[in-house]
Amino acid sequence: MKLALSLFASAAFLVSSASFAQDTFGQPSQQPQQPQYPAQQPGQHPQQPVYPAQQPAYPGQQPTQPGGGDLDQLAQMERQDYGVQPVSQLHAGAMHGPTPASIPGGQVVTTKGVIDLIQGTQVRGLIFDVLGGPETLPGALAAAPASQPGSFNDQTQQEFGGFLQQQTQGNKQTPLVFYCQSTQCWMSYNASLRAINMGYTNVLWYRGGIEAWKMAGQQTQPQGQQPQQPQQQPAQRPSPY
Repeated sequence: MKLALSLFASAAFLVSSASFAQDTFGQPSQQPQQPQYPAQQPGQHPQQPVYPAQQPAYPGQQPTQPGGGDLDQLAQMERQDYGVQPVSQLHAGAMHGPTPASIPGGQVVTTKGVIDLIQGTQVRGLIFDVLGGPETLPGALAAAPASQPGSFNDQTQQEFGGFLQQQTQGNKQTPLVFYCQSTQCWMSYNASLRAINMGYTNVLWYRGGIEAWKMAGQQTQPQGQQPQQPQQQPAQRPSPY
C-alpha cells in the first residue's frame, strides 16, 4: 500500500518540478528553468524535465530509526525488481518510470547503506543530488545536469568530469552516492553511469532516492544550504598585565 501511494505521489507532483532546477554543478537555482549548461552545443539531445518537490508524509507513517528492522523492510522496496533490464548507455526516454534493479559497473545502495556511509568515520563518501528539488540529503552536492541523456563524450560529460575531479581531488576510489526521487526515477541512473564511464570504481546508485530517505524518518536540508562549519574562536591576545 505504501508503495502504491508513493508511486501515485511521484506522478502527481510532476507539474511543479521545474521550480527548483539546478542550472550548473554545485550551484542550485531558484529560477523556474530546466538545468542548463552555459553553452549547449547544437545537435545535443533535448533536456529532460527536472523531478518534482519531495513528497508529503504518508498518512499513518511512523518514522523509523537507523539500524531498525524497518530499514531492512524498506530495503526490500528499494530493491524491487520491475523487470527492467539494466543498460550501460544513458537513458534517453522519460525520466519518470520503472528503473532496473541493478546498474552495470556500479552498486545499488539502500537507505541503510547510505546512513552507514554518512555516520562512518573511516570511509567518507560524497553524496550528489541529481533531483534538483527544494530539499536534499544532508551535505549533498548539486548535480542535476548530470541526469541529461547524450553520450559519454559530450559537453555534459566534460563538465561533470571536471566537477567530480575537483570534489574527489582526483581519487577515483572515493565512494560516490547518486540519488534522485525514487525507484521510479532515471536521473540518478544516468549520473551514475557517467561517473562509472569516467573510471570511478565505487559508484553507489541510491535507487530509493529522497523518497525512501524520508520514509525512513531521516532529516533533509533546504536546497543550497551549505554544511555547517565549526565556528572558530577568535585568537586570544596575551594580557599586558
